[in-house]
Formats: sequence, structure tokens, C-alpha cells
Amino acid sequence: MSIAHGPAESPRHAFQWWEYRWAVLACVLVSALPLLWPGIPAIVDLPGHMGRYRVQLDLADSPELQRYYLFHWALIGNLGVDLIVQALGPIFGIEPVVKAVAISIPMLTVAGLLWVAREVHGRVPPTALFALPFAFNYPFLFGFVNFALAMALALLAFALWLRLGRQERWGLRIALFIPISCLIWVCHVFGWGTLCLLAFSAELVRRYDRSGKFFLSGWRTGLHCLALAPPFFLMLLWRSNAGGQTFDWFNWNAKISWLQRSLMDRWEWFDIISLLLIIALLVWVLLSKRLTFSRNLGASALVMLAVYLLLPRVLFGSAYADMRMAPYIFAIALIAIRVPEGYLKLSRALAIAGLIFFGVRTAATTASQYLFDARWDRELAALEHIPVGAPVVSFVGRPCIEPWGMSRLHHLPAMATVRNLAFSNDQWTTAGAQLLTINYPQGREFVRDPYQIVSENRCAGEAWYSIDQSLAGFPRDAFDYVWLIDPPAYDPRLTAGLSEVWRDGTSVLYRVDRGEPVPQP
Repeated sequence: MSIAHGPAESPRHAFQWWEYRWAVLACVLVSALPLLWPGIPAIVDLPGHMGRYRVQLDLADSPELQRYYLFHWALIGNLGVDLIVQALGPIFGIEPVVKAVAISIPMLTVAGLLWVAREVHGRVPPTALFALPFAFNYPFLFGFVNFALAMALALLAFALWLRLGRQERWGLRIALFIPISCLIWVCHVFGWGTLCLLAFSAELVRRYDRSGKFFLSGWRTGLHCLALAPPFFLMLLWRSNAGGQTFDWFNWNAKISWLQRSLMDRWEWFDIISLLLIIALLVWVLLSKRLTFSRNLGASALVMLAVYLLLPRVLFGSAYADMRMAPYIFAIALIAIRVPEGYLKLSRALAIAGLIFFGVRTAATTASQYLFDARWDRELAALEHIPVGAPVVSFVGRPCIEPWGMSRLHHLPAMATVRNLAFSNDQWTTAGAQLLTINYPQGREFVRDPYQIVSENRCAGEAWYSIDQSLAGFPRDAFDYVWLIDPPAYDPRLTAGLSEVWRDGTSVLYRVDRGEPVPQP
């Protein structure tokens, strides 16, 4: 393996089929396919976010929502989709807008990856096709939609940064990136941080390759990257008032797990084999005498890996801080691969293999979304039996050790807020991370995440209760309905005083009968 020096080279042979604009556009459009069918994209946390969007849009005019929630706007680094819904939701409705945004995130991610590759290599390397399935990565499917949107925008901004640097349009780059960096920070602070890492590492390598003087290159790189600095002051203002703990450093088992789950969706064997193919490709490039890594993007991937290893699991109260970066390390490493001029047969073979990989992963993700959507539709039929504005306590079953792919039901109860203006007990209450506040003290701890989660037995190290503890302990005078979604086995005596109004398999909706004695576990 050798390292390719210098900026993007001018191609010496004609563009191949995967490098033309129509091919790039086709890849971007194909990345939208998995989310076209579901009415609500089957993304774990997405319904919970949608519940918050309903509150932010309708709280002022809804006496039902005013019983349970408060909402105060503030400038925080986590508002990407929130602001889009605020602008477009009253016109098109929450669900269509959220679906459109969710579809746009992988499309923008694919576009960003291909543009960055084009700017660095002077053409789109065939191995870039292997990076495209990482648009449907674990953090995105987990539901970090503001983060995923910010990362997609960060990739596009990084491509623009490289282009303007290649053209030596320094004044224009400074003028553009002061507002661009602030916009990405408002979308999500991690996207801005990643943009800073990518821009600094690539700029440093480019300047060092020209001058050969490391410290001088670092000084000049720092001066140019001051255009990205303004959000730092916004972050200081935000976090000084927000609080939030930082802990769980150097949890190596978790970090290895996040890397393994970079492509996690539904079928463990399929996702693991897919990732092993990617690792095999990267190892092959490392050992190869023909293939190379771009110094710019190779340095960016190494810097991202170092930051990933140094980040704690919880940063300023925000969980999974390190996990979110894992799939993007693979994606940047893949687009860093360069096939030297003169290896057309190898380039074409890699392009065909990459296209097959992208196509198979896209087809599998589409099938996965279809199956999850059918399950969600069955569960959401319960909403037809919940009155507008009713206080609902929901208990969603999950084992203590989450299976591969996750159930994606954890925040489905929030659709009662979206569609019925009802209270749902699955909203987050992390200091400084959300603008919504729950104002329903009579529900005690059962008003917030994670107390909508239940297991057959109490899970060590987890805050939520067992199903029997939850059924016996929730305050019955505070809730009108109890919604059990895929619950584990429970003592049927604990449903005394509850009247069944809907059932689908083990999922059931109960109405609370007032005046009945509270059962004991």
C-alpha cells in the first residue's frame, strides 16, 4: 500500500460509467428507495421526536396538550429537523414533512460522500460505491435525525470547502463558512464538530504537502479554519446553562460493539457479513502495492478514529456520543481509496462489485423498512380507540439484552400525541437537549423516557421497571388508558380494574376503571 500525495489529479483517461453525473444522480435517487413505502420511516426514536414536533406546533392552541407539556424555544445545537417542521409542518402536516426529511438525509449523505470523493481524487473512485450503504447507518436508524442531517450537511460543506480551497478562493470561503458553520451547529453540534475535524485535517495535509513545514502548515491551517470557529461561542453559551453529565470514558467493549453495528439494520448475519466485506476491502488496500489512500481523506479518517476512541459514551448528558461517529469513519476511509491511473480493468471490477454491494444493501434495507412498517401499522390501530387529549401510560416490552436490529417500538406510543393530542410517557428530559418540558407531576416517574420500557424482570443497571412492577406501580388516578405494546409475560391479576378495549396478539389497550382497588404484585 502506498499513500497518494498532493491534491486531486487531472484524469488521464476518459471518465467511466460510475463517474458521470447521471450515475451520481442515480445513486442519490436510489438511496431514497428504502423510505418511500413506509408512512412513517421505521426509525427507533422518530415517533418520539414527532410527538415533540406536535407539541411545539400546537401547544398554544391546544388545551389538551397544555395539560401535560411546556415548550420554550431556545438556541441550542440540536434543532435541525425541529426548525424544518416548524416552518413546513403547518403547511403540509407533521407526518409528510418528517417523512420527506428522513428520505432526504440518506440522499444528502450519498451526495456528500460522492462530491467529497470527486474533489479529492479529481474523479469518483470506484470504491466510493462501497461507502454509500453507510448512509443508512446505525445512528440514523436509531433515530438521531438531527445528528444525521447535520452529518449529511457537514459532508456537503466539506466538499465545498475542498473545492474553494482547490480554487484558492480564500475570501469567498471565509465569507461562506462563517454562516455555514453556524447553520450546521444549529442543526446538531456533532455535525459542526465533524466538519471542523475534516476541514482541519485535510487542510493541514494539503498545506504540508506544498511546503514540507509542519508547524507553519499547522499555523496557516488554524488561521483558515477560524471561519469555522463562531459556533464555539454559541456552544459555550448553550452548555454553560444546560448542565448535563459527561462520563463512561474508554468503554472499549462498547466502542468495539458500535463499530460492529455500523451497518446494523435487521438481519445480524447479513449486516455482519456486509461489514466484514468492507473491512476486507480496507485491509486489502493496506496490503496492496497497486491501490493507495488519499493523504487528505486518509488523515481525516485517522483523526475521526482518534476522536472516536477518546470520546466518552455520554457527553454533556447526551448518550451515545462516540457511537454516532463509527459508521462515518468507515465511509471516509472507503472514499479515501484511490485506484491509480492505468488500472482500468481493476477499476471496472471494483465498480461492479461496489454497485452490487450498494444494490443488495439498498434492497435489504427496503425490505426491512417494509416489514417494520407492517408491524407499526398493526400496533397503531390502537389509536382509533384513544380519545383526543387522553392521558395514556404505555409499556413497551424489551429484553434486558436488546436483540440485533432493535424492535423499533420503543417510542411508538408518541404517535398518540401526534395523532390524538394525547399524553404519552416516552418523551426525553435530558437537560439542555430538548425544549419540551413535561408538566404532569401526578404521573410521577411514569411520565418520561425510559419508564415506557418494561422487561419481564428488572434489568441490572437500567432505570426502567419490570412489567409487573410497572402495572402495579403506575398511578391509576393519573392515566385513563394503559397501552401495552409487545409486552413480556405478566401477572394477569395486575390488570384488575382495567377494561380491554383493543387487542392485537399480545399488544393490548386497556381503559382504567375508576374506583377499582389497585392490585398488588
